[in-house]
Amino acid sequence: MRNVTLGKTGIVVPQNGFGALPIQRDDMETSVKILRRAYEGGMRYFDTARAYSDSEEKLGEAFDGMRDKIYIATKTTAKTPEGFWKDLETSLKNLRTDYIDVYQFHMVTQCYKPGDGTGMYECMQEAKAKGMIRHIGVTSHRIAVAMECVESGLYETMQFPFSYLADEKDIALVKKCEELNVGFVAMKGLAGGLITNSKAAMAFMLEYPNVIPIWGIQRVNELEEWLAFFDNEPEMTSEIKAFIENERKELSGDFCRGCGYCLPCAAGIEINQCARMSLMIRRAPTAGWLSEEWQEKMAKIDDCINCGACMSRCPYGLNTPELLKKNLVDYRRVISGEITV
Repeated sequence: MRNVTLGKTGIVVPQNGFGALPIQRDDMETSVKILRRAYEGGMRYFDTARAYSDSEEKLGEAFDGMRDKIYIATKTTAKTPEGFWKDLETSLKNLRTDYIDVYQFHMVTQCYKPGDGTGMYECMQEAKAKGMIRHIGVTSHRIAVAMECVESGLYETMQFPFSYLADEKDIALVKKCEELNVGFVAMKGLAGGLITNSKAAMAFMLEYPNVIPIWGIQRVNELEEWLAFFDNEPEMTSEIKAFIENERKELSGDFCRGCGYCLPCAAGIEINQCARMSLMIRRAPTAGWLSEEWQEKMAKIDDCINCGACMSRCPYGLNTPELLKKNLVDYRRVISGEITV
């Protein structure tokens, strides 16, 4: 597996990173097993966040006593300096470390800058001066905000959704990061579970030498798929290119990426899954999605009050209520046996 340099941070790691959001759904023993196996298999870049419940604590347990052997990135969703310092202190405690390699503003809707009145960027500068963090990063789902952050020259890394379903604007962001020597961390490399071909996903990422993908991993068998690429990098063959092109055609247009920024829903709808159910029951093992539990969750779409809150929060500009209704109609046709998947 080739290495990638994370922009001006100078961090050099294999182009195959670990996204620690999913391990919040595992118990401590399972999480530690997965994290240590990831390290043994060659992964060195581990991404977590204060917002991922106990994910940081699990990294702290797994890598206690071996801090100098890995790179840890975490994030804060704080909107005030008080919240910033509280999150940073908590993260340091959870991770059992006195410094964080890459500290990121999480899910920003604006580009924090010195003197903007928020005091947020000044917090990053102070934390870096104190040695509490080593590099300043940012994550976003909004392309215009992401580009502004990159072009500002204030951030050493940009974390943004990137997969083989990326459009021209997404690719332009990656190239701008390369031009300005900003490290690019690719989240949502599997488009929230819609991409199921790991070989194609990795082959695509390897086409971009400045990108480090962080694969969201919850199970050992999932991890082993990515670790296998350390010894056998997939090439972008004509067959894989054709496969990706077909995938892009199938998933072109408006579809939910499952990011969850539309939540919470006033009607209790699990929007980030229900709004893409038609795709999930066709692209993932079907039985789980057709269970009584999920039938009940999908039925909640009937309770939608059309408040529009989900639309205002969606970073992709989707007409979420309409998308939910279409998915419910299709789902019920599958449940009734009118159509098969």
